[in-house]
Amino acid sequence: MAYAKTVLSNGDVQRVVDRIAHQILEKTQGAQDVVLLGIATRGVPLAQRLADRILAFEGRSIPVGTLDITLYRDDLRQQSMRAVGRTEEPPGGIDGRRVVLVDDVLFSGRTIRAALDAISDLGRPAVVQLAVLVDRGHRQLPIRADYVGKNIPTALSEKVRVKLAEIDGVDEVQLEGAPA
Repeated sequence: MAYAKTVLSNGDVQRVVDRIAHQILEKTQGAQDVVLLGIATRGVPLAQRLADRILAFEGRSIPVGTLDITLYRDDLRQQSMRAVGRTEEPPGGIDGRRVVLVDDVLFSGRTIRAALDAISDLGRPAVVQLAVLVDRGHRQLPIRADYVGKNIPTALSEKVRVKLAEIDGVDEVQLEGAPA
């Protein structure tokens, strides 16, 4: 029998986003010259939420863009066809700025590697950082997040499912798997 355990509830997700926004403000001198790039799909609403919270906390509006990494993935031939999404550069571009990539789950690191390749086609940022809602471990590449909402140790057989209100109608993070 499979199981699903809620590890972050609606209120937890909101608190985690607030904490990441505060960390970004602290480590970037009040989000000075910061742009957020949300990785499609769930990184996009997370990036917008972070921008909204930074505006609420600091009174500073920061640019937000979206990054579709579909064509940069190293498993493109192994997965079923999927539509290519839109990449929208943030207002003012990324050249010479601090880019904070935003994604929902950090796992193997391959998505972030693809995002770094995609960024190089957009321009040349001064610094690239990474913010994730959940870090579940099991890295295959030497990549780590600068801002982590929650570390959730997992077995390789488990899945972390992030649901966001903008896409799924609810905010929660679940750990799913089959019993050993």
